[in-house]
Amino acid sequence: MNHYELAKEILEHTGGSENITQLNNCATRLRMNFKDESKIDLNKIKQINGVLGAAKKLGQYQIIIGTDVSNVCDEIRKMGQIDESAVPMKRAGKLDTLMDIFASIFTPVIPAITAAGMIKAILVICVLLGMNKESQVYSILNFIADAGFYFLPVMLAFSSARKMGCNPYLAVMMGGILLHPNFAKMVSAGDPVFFLGLPVKLVNYGSSVIPIILAVWLMTYVERFADKISPKPVKFLMKPVLTILIVAPVVLIVLGPLGSYVGTVIAAVTDFLNSRVSWLVPMLMGAFMPLLVLTGMHWSFLPILMTSYTTYGYEAVMGPGSLVSNICQGAAALCVAFKTKDRQFKQQASSAGITALMGITEPAMYGVTIKYKKVLVSVMLGGAAGGFYAGLMGVVRYTSGTPGLLSLPIFIGENPMNVIHALVSCTIGFCITFVLTWFYGFKELEKEGDREQDKYSEAKEQVQKSKKIIISSPVNGRKVNLSKVNDETFAKEIAGKGMAVEPSDGRITAPFDGEVVTVFRTKHVIGLRSSEGVELMIHIGIDTVELEGKHFTAYVTDGDVVKTGDLLMEFDKQAIEAAGYETVVPVIVTNTGNYLDIIASEEGTVESGQPLFTVL
Repeated sequence: MNHYELAKEILEHTGGSENITQLNNCATRLRMNFKDESKIDLNKIKQINGVLGAAKKLGQYQIIIGTDVSNVCDEIRKMGQIDESAVPMKRAGKLDTLMDIFASIFTPVIPAITAAGMIKAILVICVLLGMNKESQVYSILNFIADAGFYFLPVMLAFSSARKMGCNPYLAVMMGGILLHPNFAKMVSAGDPVFFLGLPVKLVNYGSSVIPIILAVWLMTYVERFADKISPKPVKFLMKPVLTILIVAPVVLIVLGPLGSYVGTVIAAVTDFLNSRVSWLVPMLMGAFMPLLVLTGMHWSFLPILMTSYTTYGYEAVMGPGSLVSNICQGAAALCVAFKTKDRQFKQQASSAGITALMGITEPAMYGVTIKYKKVLVSVMLGGAAGGFYAGLMGVVRYTSGTPGLLSLPIFIGENPMNVIHALVSCTIGFCITFVLTWFYGFKELEKEGDREQDKYSEAKEQVQKSKKIIISSPVNGRKVNLSKVNDETFAKEIAGKGMAVEPSDGRITAPFDGEVVTVFRTKHVIGLRSSEGVELMIHIGIDTVELEGKHFTAYVTDGDVVKTGDLLMEFDKQAIEAAGYETVVPVIVTNTGNYLDIIASEEGTVESGQPLFTVL
């Protein structure tokens, strides 16, 4: 892979380096924010050789590169000056905004946490091999590792300030205030402390997460206020002084203790789950991790993970389940590689499978598993089984890191059986996934290789004998292919095949005679079943579930019988778009597997009642 050429092509389709406001990367993805999003061409980015996928998630553009992502990120930085000063966030869904903040705050500090945790793991191994805990070598390495956790508030202060748009060095100063030795002495002494007559709650902020984020959030507003009231001749001096003098006392008296309490609650909930139903969370994570990664929802767990690391020194929420899930992705891809007769696909699947076993799952996920729903189901079932065992045995992860065979040391701790049980859970997940894919999931892949022509001829004959079912558009607007919908679940046809409509108004009508199967509580989804058995989902907008039914009016309920053209739903298109949501309407055949194919019509203008696609 030519990193320079790849970086150059990405910049060509993103408006150049001057259009970038934020740039970083995780293990496999570039994560970017832009000044002018109209310059972004996701379709062309996806076609670049070396790009495995691209999407906008959590208010952030994510370009999947693979393990070479850091090199590509470095090349992009070399090609021009990137102004990474934070810009005001555009209106978006509350959940999207929250997860975007989490991702931007926690991603930059993960390398430091990983380094600290790995050094701890090395120390555990050294002690098992005979190192004396009283030795100076052990003591020095131990405090080196502890620094990564203890000074976490300082690191989070910097990344939070970069995201929220305040002075990062004042934010770092606030982190230093929380950790100052004199305040630590007050906490140790335990004597009552007051500031201007107000009580200061004595809290140990070392390794804390929530308090500093709340502090920086407050600082963004105070700094603007200080900037507004400070006279220009003395603004350089007055603005930072006012900011610290206001923020520091409020944090020490109110926000710091509040954040500490929230962290305590998170730790208590985690402890409750681990002690009462230890199998539940790893099982669910093992099953649904592919979907969480596809939608970006896995970022929402970062505060919980960081709180668990700093409170207990380990976490059992995501690590065990994600380890098994990654291994299952590898098992599925390798199984497909063994069975397929397509040489090119065999090479792709085998490479993706090995990479997934090492912890990098995007090539397997986007190249193999989500293309074939039964293979994805096999991965989820294997992940659930392995995750169940891991939870039952109390497997924990001692530090952050992409779970895989290469990163097994992150599961090494004082309990030597922890890593053994982690390996057993991986073996369970691998075997179950491989067997299910071999006997169940791979049936949908028999259209490949030498059987291609036979299947085509058979399909052609079935089409001639079958009855064609025309599905009409439920809304006026413009027809677009699902691949252009800004949601991987629809664009990758994970939910089923169909077509989407960019609506010109807010009226949804019945596309056929049939029955209303369900109207979601949030009213953004209607499920229908035609008199001929076609099960249809009409999904109004992207992420509009977050509106909780606001701007939607339903005219039908579950079980209603409808005729073609009956009014089902009205939605306020302008209000939904003003709230930051897309209003595109994917129309999906959810029982696609029962039919030979779904044939979309040509893109263009369509009126309600006119043909949208054909079910064969």
